[in-house]
Amino acid sequence: MNNDATMLTDAISGRLRDAGAVLVGFADLAPLADETRLGFPRAVSFAMPLTPSIVAEIGEGPTEAYAAEYNRLNALQTQIAKDTAAFIESQGWRAQARPATGDWSPTTIRAPFQHKTAATLAGLGWIGKCDLLVTPDYGAAIRWGTVLTDAPLMTGTPIVESRCGDCTVCVDICPGKACSGQNWRAGMPREEFWDPKACMAGMQKVSMARLGRSGVCGMCIAACPYTRAYLRKVGIK
Repeated sequence: MNNDATMLTDAISGRLRDAGAVLVGFADLAPLADETRLGFPRAVSFAMPLTPSIVAEIGEGPTEAYAAEYNRLNALQTQIAKDTAAFIESQGWRAQARPATGDWSPTTIRAPFQHKTAATLAGLGWIGKCDLLVTPDYGAAIRWGTVLTDAPLMTGTPIVESRCGDCTVCVDICPGKACSGQNWRAGMPREEFWDPKACMAGMQKVSMARLGRSGVCGMCIAACPYTRAYLRKVGIK
């Protein structure tokens, strides 16, 4: 990579930080099959924070405030991803903004490209036992966005295994009992440590009980010790 790549990487990072991203990273997608990376060799990964006070209230199930926050961030990140892709294209490179959510298949419960894949390859975090993306500084109290591109970028060092250790807090609290308790490692099938259909069923159950409709859960986000440490850091007990 040359100085042009460094300048472009810095420019993208600066724009995302100005838009409110708290984490920004760049991933080399070479370890993935071409169809998995949708034909792109690299990705921009960025994270926006959930409002801490809202996260602190969902330990026993979702709230209306959390549902609104979830939708707010999804819309914001989708727009930021589009803006970032447009900027990269203005510099002469291909780029594709991935939607924050909504393009996953109800059959496979999987999106064409996983935001978590880009984030782990960029070195921003690891996959927790409930299939959350966990980060050292924010725990799971963040939402992710991705832009796929062929632009030359300075990429990070991938995180290839879990740092959750023996912790089972999210496993124990999951209303769908979706987690086997195994630690993630790069390349392992998600079904070895997490059952997506059980997660969806648990989410629907707790959402109906708390909100009177299907929607969101978030209990594992609030329970994660890394999330709790982040909340304490910002003054929330």
